Amino acid sequence: MAEKLMKYADAVKKFDPVIGLETHVELSTTTKLFCPAEVHFGGEPNTQLTPVSLGLPGSLPVVNKTAVDYAIKLGLALHCEIAEWSQFARKNYFYPDMPRDYQISQYDKPTNGNGYLDVELEDGTIFRVPIERAHIEDDAGKNTHVGGADGRIEGADHSLVDYNRAGVPLIEIVTKPIEGAGDRAPEIAGAYMRAIRDIVRALNISHARMEQGNMRADVNVSLRNSPSDPFGTRSETKNVNSFRGIEKTIQYEIRRQAAILSEGGEILQETRHWDEASQTTAGGRVKSDADDYRYFPDPDLVMLHITKEHIEEMKAQMPEMPRERRNRLKGEWGFNDLEMRDVLNADALDLLEDTVKAGASASGAKKWWLGELSREANNKGVSLEELPITPADVAEVEKLIADGKLNDKLAKQTVAGVLAGEGTPDEVVKKHGFQVVSDDGALEKAVDEALAANPDIVEKLKSGNMKPMGAIIGAVMRATRGQADAKAVTKIVMGKIK
Repeated sequence: MAEKLMKYADAVKKFDPVIGLETHVELSTTTKLFCPAEVHFGGEPNTQLTPVSLGLPGSLPVVNKTAVDYAIKLGLALHCEIAEWSQFARKNYFYPDMPRDYQISQYDKPTNGNGYLDVELEDGTIFRVPIERAHIEDDAGKNTHVGGADGRIEGADHSLVDYNRAGVPLIEIVTKPIEGAGDRAPEIAGAYMRAIRDIVRALNISHARMEQGNMRADVNVSLRNSPSDPFGTRSETKNVNSFRGIEKTIQYEIRRQAAILSEGGEILQETRHWDEASQTTAGGRVKSDADDYRYFPDPDLVMLHITKEHIEEMKAQMPEMPRERRNRLKGEWGFNDLEMRDVLNADALDLLEDTVKAGASASGAKKWWLGELSREANNKGVSLEELPITPADVAEVEKLIADGKLNDKLAKQTVAGVLAGEGTPDEVVKKHGFQVVSDDGALEKAVDEALAANPDIVEKLKSGNMKPMGAIIGAVMRATRGQADAKAVTKIVMGKIK
């Protein structure tokens, strides 16, 4: 049965939304957090295992130093206080994809705490998101439900468990309650998540591919009558794995909770699940409080001691942060705010930078990635980086244009050939015989024929009306099978009508 919803504009006018995000970032280490089992996406189920990741009796965990270093770098990027002494704890609960029946996490002594992240919104506004902690923990395995719709547990007749992911290192970034967001709460959450994604990629500590589950978020939403009132009861929508899904989850929960509260009802503190197909959240289980997990220090792991000297070592390895990089590239490329925003919205910054490094102009790279290639990606339902064309390929096409070997039409056909798997741009050009007609005699003949067939256009051109020039160029293009150079045609025409 469909839940009652209040219009979003009315909901945020009547209530003050408070949101919180718990972002799980899967680290790109080669081995798991507490054992030497290999980590790679897409392996055969239950092949990346050791006695530790299976929780077998007598197996003992050993901390992955690289994972700790990655956590320190992320803490620095999020302006956190990095604890000299931090501790792992056991978080006790039963779930079939957690073979030990407890998760090794951090509780009252996390590695990183009390930080913040400034995020830039669409209109250039900077909003500061407060960070409570960024702690280290290991991931659970993965349940696959068989027999139900869309792999969901509803209607399934049995479930399969893959423990490959069990023990993979995670950092969970927990915000403090985000207040003052108002009607921009969904936008702020989306901008924050994109900023986290950009940071962990810049640090090279995670692939941050949301569609592969190595970055996901639990989304907390509550409403109160005014900013001076205590926080309302929150819902927590689990494991949302798309930026758009996070924004839509917050919008839906604000509308749902506002409708309940307006009718005098009470919000149930529960976990919920986002359904992409119906664009709704659905109730799960009653939400547990921290006390219910019976945290206690893991007796098999000693405390982590992070010295000031080691923190300085990590600081020396920190790369340029995304916001500073964006501002630098914007200046180097000569883009205005709108052009740079288009690049960021298309998630094409890395692709443009690599294309420019390969020899293309910034404007040329932008034209291809945000034009022809963006349309191709949308048609196929994939990201730009998943297209079978590289920045080097795009730069090569741009060079062929600059050298006068391809015109725009031939360049598009060349790109289509690369996307179809026909090889590099140079190989596609040779295979199809793409070549701009540069022989003056052949072009002149085609121009003469076009002018002779269109005397009315010739008179308009002679009178100074240049609008019909496109018709002459089009006729020449047809005569040369699209292989004429438009600038050369224009030059020849102008010479003949004087």
